Amino acid sequence: MNHTSTSTEKTPPGGSAVRRAFFASLTGTALEWYDFAIYSVAAALVFGDVFFPSEDPATGTLLAFSTYAVGYVSRPLGGFVFGRLGDKLGRKKVLIATLVLIGAATLAIGLLPSYATIGVAAPITLVILRFAQGVGVGGEWGGAVLLSSEFGDPRRRGFYASAAQIGPPVGNLLANGVLAALGALLTEAQFTSWGWRVAFLLSGVLVFFGLWIRAKLEETPVFKAMEAEQKRPEAPIREVFTTHPRALAAAILSRVAPDVLYALFTVFVLTYATGELGMSRGSALAAVLIGSSLQVFLIPLAGALSDRVNRRVLYGVSAAAAGVWPFLFFPMIGGGSWPLLALGVVVALVFHSAMYGPQAAFIAEQFSPRLRYTGSSLAYTLAGVIGGAVAPLLFTALLDAYDSWIPLALYVAGTAIVTIAGLCLGRDGDRSDEELVSGEPVRSPAASTAS
Repeated sequence: MNHTSTSTEKTPPGGSAVRRAFFASLTGTALEWYDFAIYSVAAALVFGDVFFPSEDPATGTLLAFSTYAVGYVSRPLGGFVFGRLGDKLGRKKVLIATLVLIGAATLAIGLLPSYATIGVAAPITLVILRFAQGVGVGGEWGGAVLLSSEFGDPRRRGFYASAAQIGPPVGNLLANGVLAALGALLTEAQFTSWGWRVAFLLSGVLVFFGLWIRAKLEETPVFKAMEAEQKRPEAPIREVFTTHPRALAAAILSRVAPDVLYALFTVFVLTYATGELGMSRGSALAAVLIGSSLQVFLIPLAGALSDRVNRRVLYGVSAAAAGVWPFLFFPMIGGGSWPLLALGVVVALVFHSAMYGPQAAFIAEQFSPRLRYTGSSLAYTLAGVIGGAVAPLLFTALLDAYDSWIPLALYVAGTAIVTIAGLCLGRDGDRSDEELVSGEPVRSPAASTAS
C-alpha cells in the first residue's frame, strides 16, 4: 500500500487535471490578446475623442496610441515581479493574481468616465490602467506555459506548452467576433458613445471562466517536488542573470522573428492592403481572420510535431522560411488580388505557427525547473519590447521613407537571422522535470549541454 501511494505521488497527474491545466493556460493568454485587439481598435477609433480631446484629431489619436505602447513598456516589470514570485511561491497563486490584475484593469477601462466628465483624471487613469494590464501580462505568459507543461508529460512538452500559444488567435477571433456583432447591431454614433465599452466589459466572462478553472487546479507537480526538496530559489532574478545568461539570450532572440512576422501579417498588412493596394479594410481583415482561424489548429499541431522531431531544427527551418516569404509575398499581391492576399497571409501564418507552437517549450527548456518562471517571463517580456512592440512602427517608418516593400522584407529577413542565432545559442530539452518529480538529481542546463 505504501509503495503504491508513493508511486502515485511521484507521477504527474493526468486526465482531467491535465485538461484543466491546458485550458487554464489558454484562457489567460486568450484574454490578453482579446484585450490587445479591442484596445487597438478603441485607441484608433474612440479613445482620442473620449479621453484626449484636442483641436487636432491626429494629436488625440497619437496620444491614445501612446497609452497602447505603455502596455508593452510595463511588461518587463511584470516579468521581474511575477516571475520571481512564481519560482518562490508557486505557479498557481501567481497565475490567479495576474489574471485578476489583467481582468480588473480591462473592466475598469470599460467603466472609466470620459474627459468631459472627470477632466484630466480620465487620461491619467487610462494610462495607469494600461500600465497595470501590461504588468499582469508580463507575469502571465511564463506561468501559463509552465502550468500546462508541468502538469503534462515532459515527453509531450511541445504540445502541452502550446496551450499558451493558442491564446493569440483565439483572442483575436473572439475580439473580432464581438466587434463585428457590435458593428452590426449599433450605429457608428452608438459604438463611439458607449458600444466600445461593451467589448471591454465582456472580457469579464473570460476572467471569471479562467479563475473558475485555475481555482480548481492544484499546484504543478514540478513545483511541489521542488518545495518538498527545498529547491526553491532565494533570488531567482539574480540567478537567471548570473547562471543562465546564455539561456536568457537564446530565449529572447528566439522570439524576435515570430513576433515581427506576426505584426506584419496580422497588423501592418491591413495598413498596406488598404493604403498601398486600395483594398477595403473588410477584405484585408477577412484574410487575416482566415489565417488566425487556421492557427488555432496549426499551433498545437506544430507543438506536437516538435515532440517527435528536433524542436530547434523545426523552429530554425520555419524561421528561415519566414525570412524568405516576404520577398515572394509582396510581388504576389502587387496586383491587388484578394485570393492571393489571403493565400499569402495564410502561408505566412503557417510559418509563424511552426515557430510559435514549439516556442513555449523551447524557452522553458532553456532554464532549470527552479528558475523557469523567472527566466521564461523575462525572455517573453524583454523580447516583446524589441520585437512585437516596435515592429508596426518600424514597418510604417520604412514604407514612408523608401516607398518600397523591399526594406520591409529585409527587416523580416534580419529578424529571422537573429532568431536562428538564438536557436544556435540554445539547447535541446532534457528530462529535468521527470527527474525532479521522481526525486533524482536535476541536471543543470550546462550539464545537459555538456553531455
